[in-house]
Amino acid sequence: MFIPDILQSNRHSLVILQSSVSQSALPLLRKVVETFPGNKEQPICETLLFCFLHLSSSLINRDADSLTAYDRISSVPGYDDDWIDPRDFISNTVENSFQHSKGPAQQLHVVIDSVDTLLSDVGSVAESYKFLRGLLSQLLARTSSSRLTVHLQNTCPLLPLLVQISFSSTLAQLTAHSPALLTHLATEYLTPPPPASPEPKFWGVFLPVSERESDLERIIFGPDGEGSGASGEFVVEVILRGGGDPSGRRKAVERVLEGWDVMQGSSVQLTAMESLKKLFCKARVEEAAPDPTQNLSFNLNLTPSQQQARSQVPLPYVHEGKMLEMKVPTAGSILYDPDSADDIDDDDPDEDLDI
Repeated sequence: MFIPDILQSNRHSLVILQSSVSQSALPLLRKVVETFPGNKEQPICETLLFCFLHLSSSLINRDADSLTAYDRISSVPGYDDDWIDPRDFISNTVENSFQHSKGPAQQLHVVIDSVDTLLSDVGSVAESYKFLRGLLSQLLARTSSSRLTVHLQNTCPLLPLLVQISFSSTLAQLTAHSPALLTHLATEYLTPPPPASPEPKFWGVFLPVSERESDLERIIFGPDGEGSGASGEFVVEVILRGGGDPSGRRKAVERVLEGWDVMQGSSVQLTAMESLKKLFCKARVEEAAPDPTQNLSFNLNLTPSQQQARSQVPLPYVHEGKMLEMKVPTAGSILYDPDSADDIDDDDPDEDLDI
């Protein structure tokens, strides 16, 4: 399971939480906010939460001295006389936090909800990207264990830029998907999620379908879709890049699927999800097909001696082996098995006639 490691460690300096129209990643955002990463050298980490879309009260489940939230929902350019550019507000807040820290190597965790609203306030993709890149550099300049977590929609224009290695060498991208998507792939494409299907086959089908918003809306909100009343669990697509795995066994880039239980607030295996159990049960039944000769009142199987005796029985055809005796088989040869009523002999059938 990769999600607990992402939440509890600082191996990834950038964490992207990605929502869609069909599935929100807010449960993951709440867990990120309440989980304060740290290590043995610097166990104390301060979290700064900047809310531009959702109220901080809807994201914070408990009070903590190391968490400070800033609600900027009501600060709208053109409607607020005291409007402050969000870039200046975030940069100044981060700098003040470093100046008032107890030590020079304080870990700082900055969370932004959401980048889509930040982009709307700034009004420029290039300027927003420049700001976020500068913010990440500002965090890592003080200590490499600091982290930037952003929440955005999968249609955000900044998303293709933020996942580039030029923005951050280490990345943990968590994308929320509805379980109905996996059910649809297993039903329509006969491709259930791993381990029921080979990973290359599954990802070749999953990635194109998951990127088409129109298809997702039809699957989730169509006549046969589950709509907004889904169960309290969803699927998380986890993409990891870098991170300094101590075991040295981690690939440069990994992509896996994990489940998330909203009520428990923890990750689960796909095979343990209630909404996907029928997919894996069906796959196991297909893999272990029952023996049709079992549970019969008579025996259809042959012993080794019976099989040997059966193989030695000659076939009752008069022409058996004749084709092998022919040196040059002629085209159009007819092999005839006489019937019991046939009169085959060398006598002339018309010898009794005086012709």
